[in-house]
Amino acid sequence: MEQIENMQSLFQVRHATYDDIYDILSITKEAFVKYEEMAGVTGLAALEETYEDVKRDIDEKIVLIAIQDSAPVGSVRVAVDEETKEAYLSRFAVKVTSQNNGIGKSIMNLVDRIMKKRGVKSISLHTGSKITSLIRFYYGRGFYIESTDASRGYIRALLKKDYI
Repeated sequence: MEQIENMQSLFQVRHATYDDIYDILSITKEAFVKYEEMAGVTGLAALEETYEDVKRDIDEKIVLIAIQDSAPVGSVRVAVDEETKEAYLSRFAVKVTSQNNGIGKSIMNLVDRIMKKRGVKSISLHTGSKITSLIRFYYGRGFYIESTDASRGYIRALLKKDYI
């Protein structure tokens, strides 16, 4: 568990449990509604998720949640392929009112520590290539653009970070 002292308040990042599912759905919905606006798209799969989808992810993936002042404020999911030692990060979300205060960085720092501990070679994710704030955030965390595609109706960048 990572705990970070911040000028505004204390927050922690920990593994999610079934008790966190409704909070994860809420955080994801809020963040991906904003993402839709920023990317200029509609119909994102993240906005159609159910309780069962998140429950399955908790069972099959690494799911982290950030808590600030006893309130859930961020989450992320990471699937690790144990054969190839490659990971895919998805549903990274921080509540709009909690952005730009270190929560996203702390979540990503814990992801990095878990990936290194598990011997993961690289981690990838997709994000809207025209959303400068997200591209800048991921570049600051050591990711680079590997490719782009428009298969979802907008230009998405495949970002990758190598650990080895």
